[in-house]
Amino acid sequence: MFEGTGIWDFEKLEFYNQIIIQMNRIDNPKPETWSEILKRPTKTIDDIEVTVKEIFKEVQKKGDEAIAKYTSIFDGISLDNYEVSNEEIQEAISLVSTELKEAIQLAKDNICKFHTAQKTERITTETTEGVKCWQEKRPIQKIGLYIPGGTAPLFSTVLMLAVPAEIAGCKEIVLCSPPDKKGKINPAILYAATLCGVTKIVKVGGIQAIAGMTFGTASIPKVYKIFGPGNQFVTVAKQLATQFGVAIDMPAGPSELLIVADNTAVPAFVASDLLSQAEHGTDSQVILVSTSKKLIDAVEKEIQIQIEALPRKAIAKKAIENSKLILVENDKIALDLINDYGPEHFIICSEYDDFYCNGVLNAGSVFIGNYTPESAGDYASGTNHTLPTNGYAKNYSGVNLDSFMKSMTFQKISEKGIQNIGKAIELMAQAEGLQAHKNAVTLRLESLKIE
Repeated sequence: MFEGTGIWDFEKLEFYNQIIIQMNRIDNPKPETWSEILKRPTKTIDDIEVTVKEIFKEVQKKGDEAIAKYTSIFDGISLDNYEVSNEEIQEAISLVSTELKEAIQLAKDNICKFHTAQKTERITTETTEGVKCWQEKRPIQKIGLYIPGGTAPLFSTVLMLAVPAEIAGCKEIVLCSPPDKKGKINPAILYAATLCGVTKIVKVGGIQAIAGMTFGTASIPKVYKIFGPGNQFVTVAKQLATQFGVAIDMPAGPSELLIVADNTAVPAFVASDLLSQAEHGTDSQVILVSTSKKLIDAVEKEIQIQIEALPRKAIAKKAIENSKLILVENDKIALDLINDYGPEHFIICSEYDDFYCNGVLNAGSVFIGNYTPESAGDYASGTNHTLPTNGYAKNYSGVNLDSFMKSMTFQKISEKGIQNIGKAIELMAQAEGLQAHKNAVTLRLESLKIE
């Protein structure tokens, strides 16, 4: 490797011919095989669904009693009070280093700028003389945020969800996160929550947290919409919540990344991005698509080197088993394959980045160029990292300001306006056999007739 550049000397790659990890390499796959090649490593949810339904039923019936039971079973602790106190918040603030506080503040500022820029004004038009219509947006009043704990406490997700919720004007922002064995929540999560306007923090995780926000208990307020990532149990729980009148941000699944790269890409950078998603979980999926065999060879060998230095090496190695290194003949085929897959994260390191930027139809978030790592979007560039996975980028947007708002339409019709459109309404209502609809217009038109 040329010192300080991260660029490989391709002639010296033979030194790394001993491959430690078996990568899934595919050369020039035919379109009819794409669906099988690009299959996600999803797991059956049959057994999970049974468990989730049982816990939901119990929380709905017994409230905090059920919350306590399952917190004891899954988190190994019994708590007298689930709400995080002011004393705990102050303690957490003192435990977060100055450097991390500054980093969180920088990220918050950028996230705030990007989501504030998404605000839109009232849209007004007169569709016909005397018929005025307009649209306004209103915040969802009660929002629930689920923030995983465990080995990777996602305080960055607090920023991604609470910041736009606060900008939108949501009245109640409830955050649930699982307690550790000492009954605590990670200090950085509490600090970020306090910084971003969360109104209540509850030490409850897993299925029981989602059920609590769905039905409401003495400790957990009922909310109107639930946001946030989680394991497969939390994912199924969120989907079940929709059957009880609670909305969710989007269907979710394991993290995924697809990179398209050619010989203008830096192999070390590409490998680092692939590994950044592989370390999320054993069921994560990372894919490299390239028109260059030389680039694929170099990236594969870089992965072998970089993975050995990762603290979460075991997780990343397991995830790499779900990875794909796909060689294609040209950029058009690459783009078609990418749109067929619909990645959560899509990195473009290509001489033809405009071609891919203009042509991509299905992706949660797009990162362009050698110096735009996916990690930037995860933390501090300003875009949101809560994105559709499992192919849902084909029909879902990532979380944005509008995710925390509802669009409402208004209309006001004058005497002249009802005369202009009334006859059409009467004819259409009568054709559909809805006489009362017709009468509602006829009575008004009759009242305006000049004697």
